[in-house]
Order: sequence, then C-alpha cells, then structure tokens
Amino acid sequence: MREAVAAERRSAGTAPASARRGTAALAARRPGIDYDSLPPELAARAVEPGDREYESVRHNYLRSGAPGLVLRPQGAEEVAAGLAWVQKQDVEFAVRSAGHGISGRSTNDGGVVLSMSGMRSVEVVDEATRRVRIGAGATWGEVAATLAPRGWAITSGDYGGVGVGGLGTTGGIGFLGRLQGLTIDHVVAAEVVTADGRVLHASRDEHPDLFWALRGAGGNMGVVTWLEIEVGAVGDVVFSQMTLDATDTAGLLEKWGATVEAAPRGLTSFMILGAGRGRTPMAQLMTVFAAEGADADPEEAIAQLELLAGAGPLLGHQAQLLPYSGVVRQEDAHHSGGGDPSARSGLLGHLDQDTSRAVERLLTSGESYFTSIRATGGAGNDVAPDATAYAHRHQNFQLSALASNQDRLNQAWDAEIGPVMDGSYLSFDTDSRPERLLEAFPEPTFTRLRTVKSVYDPSNVFRTNFPIPPAESPSGTPGSDA
Repeated sequence: MREAVAAERRSAGTAPASARRGTAALAARRPGIDYDSLPPELAARAVEPGDREYESVRHNYLRSGAPGLVLRPQGAEEVAAGLAWVQKQDVEFAVRSAGHGISGRSTNDGGVVLSMSGMRSVEVVDEATRRVRIGAGATWGEVAATLAPRGWAITSGDYGGVGVGGLGTTGGIGFLGRLQGLTIDHVVAAEVVTADGRVLHASRDEHPDLFWALRGAGGNMGVVTWLEIEVGAVGDVVFSQMTLDATDTAGLLEKWGATVEAAPRGLTSFMILGAGRGRTPMAQLMTVFAAEGADADPEEAIAQLELLAGAGPLLGHQAQLLPYSGVVRQEDAHHSGGGDPSARSGLLGHLDQDTSRAVERLLTSGESYFTSIRATGGAGNDVAPDATAYAHRHQNFQLSALASNQDRLNQAWDAEIGPVMDGSYLSFDTDSRPERLLEAFPEPTFTRLRTVKSVYDPSNVFRTNFPIPPAESPSGTPGSDA
C-alpha cells in the first residue's frame, strides 16, 4: 500500500500541470504562459487561477492582484529552475518575500509571481557572534519570536508581517533603528540566484560588488534565498503608545523632531498623523526605548517619554516593558489586497521650521489620508555613504504618505515636500517617474549600481521594482563595459 501511494505521488509530480486540474481551472489560465512546460518540481506546488489556494496567494498586503501563476520553490535550485522557465514566458514577472510591500510590486495581473514562502527557516549559525541565517520568505515577526528566548533582536521595520527578503535588501528603518542602524547594516552574507541561474554566495570576501549592491538595491540583482545577519543582544524594551493633539501640526513636528534627535540612541519614535477632517487633528506616537545587552531602564525611559509628551497636548498614553517580539509580533501572512493606495516617500534631514510647515501643508491639502514619519539616523548614520547601495547616511527622518490618486498626490508632494526632502526610501513609494531612482540612489551610487547590474543581470530580467538599467557600452550593448 505504501509503495502504491509513493508511486502515485511520483506520477503526479511528473505529469503535466493540466493533468491535475479540472476543466474550470484550465479555462482560467492566462495567455502568454506555457503552463505545461513548467518543470515538475515547480508544478507540484504552483497555484493557478481557479485553484483552491488561489485566493490566498493572489494579493499582497494592500495591493489587489490577479497573477496567472504563483510559483512556490523550495530552495535555490528550484528558484533557478523557475527563473529559467519564466524568462521564456511572455508575461510580467515579480518576486515576493511575504507580500507586505506598500509599492505592490510583489503581485501583478496575468503574470508570474515567484513566491519565497517555502523558504522561511530561522537558523542560528554562530552563537558567539549571534549570526543567524534567515530564509527570504520568513517574516520579521517569526524572526523576533525565534530570537527572543536568547535575548537577541534585530531592527526590522514596525510590523511583524513584513518579509525578510524585501526589507533585508532595501534598507530596514525599524523600531531599533537609532540603536542599531538599518537592517542591511547587519547583513554579513547572502545566497543569491542570478538571472542566468547561478547560485552565488555574496559577502565581503565573495562577490563583494554584488554584496554591496544587495544592501539597498537587492531586488535589481537577483533572487535572494537567505540572508545571514549578525543580530544584537537586546533585553526587554519599553514600548510606548502616545496620542497628542496635533492642532499645531508644524509646532508639534518641530518639537518632536528636536526631542528625538537629542534623545539617547536607545529611543526610536514613529509618528502617524491624522488630517482631522472636522475633528481635532491627532498624532499617534509609537516609541521603543531599548538598551544593547540589557533590559531597558524603565526610569530612563519614562524621563525620555515625558520629553516626547511635551511636544504637544497629551491626549493619552500607555507604556509597557516587554520583549521586542511583543512589539514586532507574528502576524497572519494571508493578504486580501484592497485599497490599492498611491504612495510617496522621502527622507528628511531635520524637522526644522520650514520642513515641519511643509508637512503641515501636505496634510491640509487633503491628498494624503495616511501620513507617517519614522525616525532614523543614530547608528545608521555612523555608516559611510559608500559602504552600501543605501547611501543616505545623514538624514534623521523618513516621511511617507498614502493617497487615493497618484497624480494629485504627486502634485501636492512635489509642491510641498519636494523642496525640503533629501533623498527617497523606495519601499513606500509608488511613483514610477524616472527621477525617483536618483533620489533613492544618488551619484556616484547610481552609476556603480548600473555597473554591477551589467555583470549580474545584463538583460534586465529584474525590472519590475524601480529598475536600475544595466550600464551600456558606447555601442549601446548592455553590460559590455563591465
């Protein structure tokens, strides 16, 4: 009996994908995809329109999608097979770690999505250096939960459902950011599958040019299957949630910004602003106070939080001492899309008077229905601008706005924020105009990235997420000057 079941499974794994689907599922297939040529090891876990699992994999966090196929490889060799196959298809192609990205580029309509959900292990490689190998499909909530029993933590955004592969190759502005810097600052190695199917290990000693580019522009270079990160020793943290009256929005921002910059690096604070809409405008602060190698000191935390509360009339406050895994919690990975927001993102040096007034004018324009400011800087600004492909090492805040109309948001943003912003953080941006690239990757970073791109992706296979064009020779052939 056992042998018969095994034989049936082997047979199912080698049969064409069409042989395992009913008439209705076959009718839902999309043009431009040769479903029956899909390698058997990928076909066994692939999801098509009409499949029972399709609704659970088609969307991302805020973006509705209708891909023609979702591949779920398990391991670098299957990723390589998927990349070889997808390059023969006449459709759009996207890579997904956990599908949380605000930009929405981890899903599409009618194309192929390569989902890393099958690679989500969290493995301690070296206890002494706190080196951890993390699958690109894992979420940061899963990482935090695994590290917490050891008293370890790594800064990783502000929501546990975010995927490791996306944030860990773009930047990583998180709740421990002023204490630890960016997430990418702690990446020490990566496994990458390139467009031509090579499985490479990148580090300071192996493919150092690729390693440099992965930390800030990784989505342009290949599919990262795992990252090795040296995490911090962080005990319990103080997590504060505070509500302030934001009637004087510019004054609140200026005071809050100055207080954050003057605070010890253990304090990182994020703000969400509401436009009011006929009611009292409010600001919600989420603040973490942490210490390297020990529990946070509650008395010191209280003193710093009292200074933050002085930025505006206090409407409510609660704080608790808990592990970092209680702040960045494990979340349900199922996404149902919806909203499909337009977004803009920019970096700010300081929340001085001019900048604070510009943010206030953006809010009063009514174009942004969700406006947030994240404190960055601190330890992240100790890193040299040319050390990684993320070159923004003097700014102290990141501003993002969500809206229902991209053109109207662009007009308001360009008028008010454009004159005061200093670079961009692309994870929160949906504006596809070409100038976004140089805001995110200022020279000489951009030229250097083009050179690296020409080595590892000369045909520009990875071009759906703020694509960096490969360098060209005088004759116009991509990559020939690399």
